[in-house]
Amino acid sequence: MVRQSAAQGTDRVAGAVDRSWPAVLGALTDGRDLSADDTAWAMDEIMSDNATSAQIAAFGVALKMKGPTPAELRGLADSMLGHARTVPVSPDVVDIVGTGGDRSHTVNISTMASVVVAASGIRVVKHGNRAASSKSGGADVLEALGVHINLGAADVARCVEEVGIGFCFAPVFHPALRFAGAPRKEIGIPTVFNVLGPLTNPARPRAGLIGCAFEDLIGVIAGVMAERGNSALVVRGDDGLDELTTSTTSVVHVVTGGTVTTQKLDPTDLGITRVPLDALRGGDASDNARVARGIFAGDAGPVRDAVLLNAAGAIAAFDGLEGGLEESLTAAMEKAARAIDSGAAAALLERWAALTVELAAAPR
Repeated sequence: MVRQSAAQGTDRVAGAVDRSWPAVLGALTDGRDLSADDTAWAMDEIMSDNATSAQIAAFGVALKMKGPTPAELRGLADSMLGHARTVPVSPDVVDIVGTGGDRSHTVNISTMASVVVAASGIRVVKHGNRAASSKSGGADVLEALGVHINLGAADVARCVEEVGIGFCFAPVFHPALRFAGAPRKEIGIPTVFNVLGPLTNPARPRAGLIGCAFEDLIGVIAGVMAERGNSALVVRGDDGLDELTTSTTSVVHVVTGGTVTTQKLDPTDLGITRVPLDALRGGDASDNARVARGIFAGDAGPVRDAVLLNAAGAIAAFDGLEGGLEESLTAAMEKAARAIDSGAAAALLERWAALTVELAAAPR
């Protein structure tokens, strides 16, 4: 049963502080909220290489300890986008992306789902990176599938226009984020930087299925999406997955029209049999690529169910969720299944891979 409760993607009132590290860090350590402009200033300093390692580490930890608000997270994300290389495509696209960090070592569900969504006729711009806490990240498995990931903005846009899907490799599009790399690695704990990826797609898609591994931040991410006017499902499996899970229920924050509605989704209500999480475990990039090719060739089983469910989440978010969550997902799962069973997903992957190789080899 889907259980629904209303919630707004609102934010606590915050007063502006002086634009200096002592003022910003002092406010956070006192437990006071910052404005979006305040956190945007901090991120601008970081991404312009004007912040020291100590300041970056202190900022990340202090904001984590206080707990970020939607406005604070939006300020950080908007600043990152201001420093990013923009993809010249219409925002009428969708992304399927997670924060990572669930340490579940599942197959690359969102990557497979992205191909299925594109094959269903909805344009996809996926934003991702290599593995951080798993054996295979989205970028890793795409490489194993033959997709060239190190493309620039114009080439990604061409993939979207010609094939219906493109991939933004985060280090290519957010080069200035490297300035935060060493402090993040040295402190060794997740901070707000770990959840910015899903909010900083350089194509600025209007819709998305966003997975969050961090229980305390899923509502904050949903609040950012609401403030931006996006249509999105922000999800977390009750088994900890940063996906819609098929092992148990999922928390789903439905973002439409500037508001957030929180629901519980049970896969059995959609005709999906619950399975142990082990049924979704993967291996390295080569292993997961073999699984993906099998799914696109028509392999049945728990992985296909998870891919269909997550593809349906993105399709439903893009379509606007007008019929309610359960009804929208049911219809979207049928579209996703047709995209696989018709051979469209397998064919799209091959066209995409071939085009990326061609673009990468083109003289500059």
